[in-house]
Amino acid sequence: MTYLFRLIPLCLVLASPTQAKSPIAEILCEATPRLQEKLTRQFGAERVATGMRGPEQIMEVWSSDRGDWTMVVTYATGTSCIVAMGEDWHARTNEKSTQG
Repeated sequence: MTYLFRLIPLCLVLASPTQAKSPIAEILCEATPRLQEKLTRQFGAERVATGMRGPEQIMEVWSSDRGDWTMVVTYATGTSCIVAMGEDWHARTNEKSTQG
């Protein structure tokens, strides 16, 4: 019987849910000029794509020569936040179909 009481806590620990670690555990927000400075100076990134996400938000993709990429949302308030990061970025060109 005492063996059972020792086994129950072990089962509870092993059955508890785990959470995968994210490369960015928290969203990093800073003043837009400061975040842009970090991306260019510290990571060697440049802005390679932008798009509107509404009247007060711009989505930006920053990429480095190494292929690292960072997705940033810039708000009209002057704050920018890193919302995603990754690697192996490949820019696509606008290729038009030439079928006739």
